[in-house]
Amino acid sequence: MRIGITCYPSHGGSGVVATELGKLMAERGHQVHFITYDMPFRLGRFYHNIHYHEVEANRYAVFRYPPYDLALASRMAQVAKMHRLDLIHVHYAVPHAICAHLAKEMVGDWLKVVTTLHGTDITVLGEDPSLKDIICYGINQSDAVTAVSDSLIRQTKELLCIDKPLHRIYNFVDQRVYRPLDVSDIRSNYASPTEKLMLHISNFRGVKRVPDVIRIFAKVQREIPSRLILVGEGPELSLAMQLAEELGVESRVRFLGKQDEVARLISLADLLLLPSQKESFGLVALEAMACGVPTVGSNSGGIPEVVSHGEAGLLSPIGAVDSMAKDAIRLLSDPDLYQRFSQNGLQRVRDHFCAEKIADEYEQLYQQVIEG
Repeated sequence: MRIGITCYPSHGGSGVVATELGKLMAERGHQVHFITYDMPFRLGRFYHNIHYHEVEANRYAVFRYPPYDLALASRMAQVAKMHRLDLIHVHYAVPHAICAHLAKEMVGDWLKVVTTLHGTDITVLGEDPSLKDIICYGINQSDAVTAVSDSLIRQTKELLCIDKPLHRIYNFVDQRVYRPLDVSDIRSNYASPTEKLMLHISNFRGVKRVPDVIRIFAKVQREIPSRLILVGEGPELSLAMQLAEELGVESRVRFLGKQDEVARLISLADLLLLPSQKESFGLVALEAMACGVPTVGSNSGGIPEVVSHGEAGLLSPIGAVDSMAKDAIRLLSDPDLYQRFSQNGLQRVRDHFCAEKIADEYEQLYQQVIEG
């Protein structure tokens, strides 16, 4: 198959999943063409069967804003005709699904469009009255639509008038990358042998509830010697720093900023904290499970579909800081319980979220769409 992929090349889990999926398809012998405004950060080197086509928006003076969506649609059509693509797989409904539909109108019905919904394109933009109709249109004009969790499918049907069936295909991890790693050579840089290490990774937006992470850690470290690593940047970074200082734990918190390769950082940790208010899937929890690290967090959105409560992690209602702190203390103070959760998580990844299983599901869907 000849597959086009359009995603946000550096924005959160959707770009990661889109890029990793393209790499898997290339490994299976398919020709993959990324069409976006920048090189996806998870590529970074030469891959056989993978091509990158840059999108440049026209900066003609009469345009108040460069028309990226029109430039993207035009580039999609160019690449589709030049390489005779079978389909374009777009990640996010707006503007990508709309652009793909426009490209299809330009080149002909032989070009198929698969749209994957990742979350905020529905849970945030879908609530915007100025965008709701065009999101519906983009989804309904797609030849097939997938969503990353059953929770997101329910939300999509509640918010939007969707005619298309929505296929649930979970996100995945490549277990060649995300697995329990020996990090004994660097762990002493972050914690002493007698200290536990907690981790939070996000874009530091309000929905991630980063202040709750600081509050949970502050309660835990009173009972168990521990330290906290925060990875990422965003609007609530300064608030998290301020709160850590107010609670007197700033000396035990490390802010590492953005990190492209996080598998070794995750393997450093004893526990992942994920108290999000909205989380359509929770890719970082899946990555943690694949590294043998349990999650303590909220039961928001798709997180319970990833982290089985009481088996691979412990989940509480959104904002239940005391409960999450108690869960963290319980796991960190009981080695047998911790080991059981760690092994359960590894098995859950193998059974439900391994790369080969999810790649099979997408490959089958692509074939069905192409065959009409």
